[in-house]
Amino acid sequence: MYTAEEKINNNSQFMGSTLIFSPLVVETAGTWRHQAVELVHELGRRATDITGDSRETTYLFQQLSLALQKEN
Repeated sequence: MYTAEEKINNNSQFMGSTLIFSPLVVETAGTWRHQAVELVHELGRRATDITGDSRETTYLFQQLSLALQKEN
């Protein structure tokens, strides 16, 4: 199993300068890596800009949490 840093280093060589690779590292016990939280917040903010619904970030966290539970 790779750490998040190893995944970033391994995949960054395949990405162009216009792409950012950010692994969503989440412990099944419930803790999220801070970069994963920041990414979900940013995606939620962008979704809110499009839809106008300020609950988009909350919905996204819920959907990701349910997907993680379902796969475990």
